[in-house]
Amino acid sequence: MSISQPSERADARELKKGSADLLILSLVEERARHGYEIAKLIETRSKGSVTFHAASLYPLLYRLERRGWIVGRWQERTGARRRRLYTITREGRKVLAARRTGWRRFVKAIEAIAGAEYA
Repeated sequence: MSISQPSERADARELKKGSADLLILSLVEERARHGYEIAKLIETRSKGSVTFHAASLYPLLYRLERRGWIVGRWQERTGARRRRLYTITREGRKVLAARRTGWRRFVKAIEAIAGAEYA
């Protein structure tokens, strides 16, 4: 079992790279969110299988913002640290729709090749 663990971690990293935009856009589609909340939701909804740390999440958020797929705005509250909330843009919604379609096709193709019925 310990032999496969590094490989499983590497596989998870590769899958995360290919799906990061989809995950982030999906979460900010629901409502405006700050980075920490996005990271926690990904971890919670994946039951710990997918995690993002600040060092990898914030560069992704900045890249999505530069591309015009999300927009960030500072939120200030009395007695609390200011936070940057991210919201999806019209262009981001188009990208998200395309990514979801592509992801569904990809999953169907993988299931057709390596699905449980063939294992």
